[in-house]
Amino acid sequence: MSRRTLRGQVAVVGIGETTYFKHGKSPDPEFVLALRAILAACRDAGIEPRDIDGFASFSDDRSEPPRLAAALGIRELRFSNMQWGGGGGGVSAAVANASAAIVAGMADCVVVFRSLAQGQHARFGRSTGARTISGDLALQVPYGAMTPAQRYSMKVTRYMHEHGIGPQALRAIAMASYHHAQSNPRAVMQGRPLDAATYDASRWIAEPHRLYDCCMENDGAAALIVVPAERARDFPNAPAYVLGAAAGGSYRSAASSANAPNFASANFDAVAPRMYAMAGIGPGDVDVVQCYENFTGGVLMALAEHGFFAPADANEFLTLENLTAGRGILPLNTSGGNLAECYMHGMELHLEAVRQIRGQSPNPVAHADIAVVIGGPMVTPASTIAYGSENTL
Repeated sequence: MSRRTLRGQVAVVGIGETTYFKHGKSPDPEFVLALRAILAACRDAGIEPRDIDGFASFSDDRSEPPRLAAALGIRELRFSNMQWGGGGGGVSAAVANASAAIVAGMADCVVVFRSLAQGQHARFGRSTGARTISGDLALQVPYGAMTPAQRYSMKVTRYMHEHGIGPQALRAIAMASYHHAQSNPRAVMQGRPLDAATYDASRWIAEPHRLYDCCMENDGAAALIVVPAERARDFPNAPAYVLGAAAGGSYRSAASSANAPNFASANFDAVAPRMYAMAGIGPGDVDVVQCYENFTGGVLMALAEHGFFAPADANEFLTLENLTAGRGILPLNTSGGNLAECYMHGMELHLEAVRQIRGQSPNPVAHADIAVVIGGPMVTPASTIAYGSENTL
């Protein structure tokens, strides 16, 4: 095996999170939320916070590692990393960066985290009040396309038109997340089930996305701890090993929307094959998927670009039955995901993947040996990762 791989060399041994709140409702500031999630991950791993020697995050998290290190009493800070660009698309890349630091010998115990407190800072989607704009937004904002829902819905509309995909495919993705959230005591939307009639009657946000196709806005924090694989058995819970990871985009995927070669894409057409190649698996080997839902249309495209179905088969494949844990052929977002558990920029999806490998999910998938976590679609760089049980090594 080539030494230039993450496969089987790193393991997740601790996961932790805070209570998840609606946006602006956290009683704690963002920095305290980050500390609480990290401390919870340490308790889960059975380690002292001072044993951590590295931090990794994404999407411009404001809780800086030197401050965290001081607050946690860490002996030595050896690694500090922020995934650049892509927003929630960087969530799996953050875990990959931490894993790479472990493999390279730059650190021995790295925590990957994300923290949000929108009552303390600006709410997502709000205008910054800037008088000038540049880049891709300069081609969109003057025409009223000011929100992610508007911009990404154009990509999804094009994709659905090209492949003859109906709205029922998006409805199934949304209903699967809400279905799984009803069994999850951590889910913000527990106790608020979603049926087809309610979905169909919900208001449009930006066609083809209705209200329930769009992610929530939440406050909270989530964290996981990675260590070298040779240490994995020293911890109280079954480890989840990193099998493969990839991040980036294909040729000119970040070009302006009027000039991108493949406009109707989730940007995984080049990224997913690299993850599979490193992991030594294919789509048919995957037992459960956690896919970042900024909007359900992005999930549709991301799943197809990961090879779980051909675009022409989306209407038949994407049904509630097929996406449900316990009976589906591809259980999806088994904690409720960004739509119904919590929008922690997808970090909560990694915790759920680890729970599935451990057998601790509120919606367990039988014999879940391989779990894939797909970062935010329709951005560049996007990222994806595969976790495996000890049986996969």
